Amino acid sequence: MFEDDPGSPLKKTARTLDMMSIEELEERVQSLKADIAAAEAMIESKKRQKAAADAVFGKKEE
Repeated sequence: MFEDDPGSPLKKTARTLDMMSIEELEERVQSLKADIAAAEAMIESKKRQKAAADAVFGKKEE
C-alpha cells in the first residue's frame, strides 16, 4: 500500500536510519507520532459518521 510511495515512512530502511543524526531521528519520531494521531482522529471521526448514518438509515447487514 504505502511501500510504493517514495515519501512513505515505510520506505525508510535500517541503513537510512543508521545514517540519520539523533536530532533527525527525534524529528522523524515526532512526525510519525503526529501522523498516527491524525490517523487515529480520522478513524474516530469516521466511526462517528458511520454511527450517525446507521442511526438514520439503519445498520447495513454485511
